[in-house]
Amino acid sequence: MSSITPTNTPSYHLKASDLSPQTTTPTARLSQQTISNLLDSKGTKSLQHLKQIHTLIIRYGLFQDNYIAGSLVKCYSIHFNSLDTALKAFNHVPRRHVFLWNSMIKGCIENNDVNQAILFFREMIVANSIPNKFTFPSLFKACTDSGALVEGLQIHNHVIKHGLQGDGHIRSAGIQMYATCGYTREARQILDLSEESDAVCWNAMIDGYFKCGDVDAARGLFESMEHKTVGSWNTMISGYAKCGRIEDAKELFMEMPARDDVSWSAMIDGYMKGGYCKEALAIFQEMQNQGVRPKKFVLSSALAACANVGSFDQGRWIHAYLRRNSIRVDAILGTSLVDMYAKCGRLELAWEVFENMKQKEVFTWNAMIGGLAMHGRAQDAIDLFLNMQRQRFRADKITFIGVLNACAHAGLVEEGLQYFHAMKPVYGVEPAVEHYGCVVDILGRAGHLTEAEEFIRFMPMKSNAAVWGALLGACRIHGNVELGEKVGKLLLELDPQNSGRYALLSNIYAKAGRWDELAQVRKLMKEMGIKTTPGSSSINLDGVLHRFVMGDGSHSQMKEVYLMLEEILERLRSEGYVPNTTLVLFDIVEEEKETALCYHSEKLAIAFGILNTTPGATIRIVNNLRVCEDCHTVTKLISHAYKREIIVQDRLRYHHFKNGKCSCSDFW
Repeated sequence: MSSITPTNTPSYHLKASDLSPQTTTPTARLSQQTISNLLDSKGTKSLQHLKQIHTLIIRYGLFQDNYIAGSLVKCYSIHFNSLDTALKAFNHVPRRHVFLWNSMIKGCIENNDVNQAILFFREMIVANSIPNKFTFPSLFKACTDSGALVEGLQIHNHVIKHGLQGDGHIRSAGIQMYATCGYTREARQILDLSEESDAVCWNAMIDGYFKCGDVDAARGLFESMEHKTVGSWNTMISGYAKCGRIEDAKELFMEMPARDDVSWSAMIDGYMKGGYCKEALAIFQEMQNQGVRPKKFVLSSALAACANVGSFDQGRWIHAYLRRNSIRVDAILGTSLVDMYAKCGRLELAWEVFENMKQKEVFTWNAMIGGLAMHGRAQDAIDLFLNMQRQRFRADKITFIGVLNACAHAGLVEEGLQYFHAMKPVYGVEPAVEHYGCVVDILGRAGHLTEAEEFIRFMPMKSNAAVWGALLGACRIHGNVELGEKVGKLLLELDPQNSGRYALLSNIYAKAGRWDELAQVRKLMKEMGIKTTPGSSSINLDGVLHRFVMGDGSHSQMKEVYLMLEEILERLRSEGYVPNTTLVLFDIVEEEKETALCYHSEKLAIAFGILNTTPGATIRIVNNLRVCEDCHTVTKLISHAYKREIIVQDRLRYHHFKNGKCSCSDFW
């Protein structure tokens, strides 16, 4: 991955065989049929083809055909996300049929421009075009997505005016709109007024109750259903999971008389949203054992779980499954693969997937930029961002978080500030509080603590705990006790339940030897009932995850691991290693401090890796916290002494240790 260049895209043109002889005749009827066929077969697959078909439509004057014009609008807006071009085509039609209006409204929604969809409906009414049953579900969805209750009420009046309130699709969309806006009573009225028991509407109402947090009402309605469908069970499982009631979701899942792929996906997503990634993968594995063939959205969720727990083998199996079953890797699946490989430490494989993707979206570029940033490849991340601009992809807020993080982890202060200040005037992206936090991180990591504090003071919005947290982290790195104490106390007021804030302030006091102040912080933690997250490190060998926690001797090989670690440290001491005891958070004698440092979870996991892998094999560690400075030093020395590449994923980034050096250049 030495260079980042755009993948060459082949040029496509319609062949003579694509056009029937009817295309060359001016007979309108034949030309309309031919153009319709071309739009359906070619216009959805290639933008180049679609433009050529567009030219034929102009040549034969077929814009008066609303079906052809509507299909053209749909191709541009939905298949190629080109809403501007769709609008130009729409404006060429002199007399607009409801099909054309519906195509334009749906195109706006597909491109997340819901307000424009509602405006098109207003224009449609002014133009005396009569809406039909296909118009209103899209409009209700637009109101749901934008929370536009007033407009939703007006649209509901039009539904009644045109006598379409009995249509099931319109009713379910109306129920979702009212419930999402918090009006469950009105939503229930639509359900109760229906003469038939429509499962789709019942499910919409159950989902609406969950969205409003009324779990009991959702359960009551579900239990009152005379004929429960798989969809109803799935709605309940998804609703419980979204409300954090994962045990209730699992109980229903086990009670289900029949499961489909949506059921399995609901459980996987539920575990994912609750942070139970290992459990999500266990459900995915059980799905395989039951012989259920996962579809794209399930595979995407499973890949996300693999990314979060660093399960490379499982992620690689899913990738092989895609190839084996000839499943097309679209933008969503491709992005999931890129994210999984990057977060599992296989950056080259992430890049290979990215390069081979035929369909990329902005979120695909964001995943690759973020992956490069996470691995310390700052310049590659910036180069890819520039290439993204050349490919005419419009950067969004997530893009700039990736770019700014890359600059922060590499100490690129000037470059980071330049990109931040260019966001609004050059790229049209309004900086959010997250971007200001990135700049504080850039300045703070580089030691510009005063500038970072001033930057926070002059932010145009109220700074949050994350922004001040970035400054507190910088104070710990650079040992600025005075500023760290001030920021730390402010954070304890802003975010009193966050154990990480107490830990950072404790680190600052310990490093300065201010044990009385450290004791006060620990006393406050005890009074507040705050418990720190114990550091743990995991290593995956032959599909088995081995987890190590300092002071936990439950692992079956713990005795051998301790002996190996003693051997490693003795070798490093003979080569000049001196433990950094300023990192120990207790006022104890120096010898005890050294002992405490020796048994940090990262060191235990590395010792286990050396003990159980062949000489020269790469060791991969996942750490739930930030790597401490002493472990960072030790891992560099081990990589040199034992001729091992050691890859450590901590809470913020990846460290690639090789030949006594780290990819972060000791700047993390």
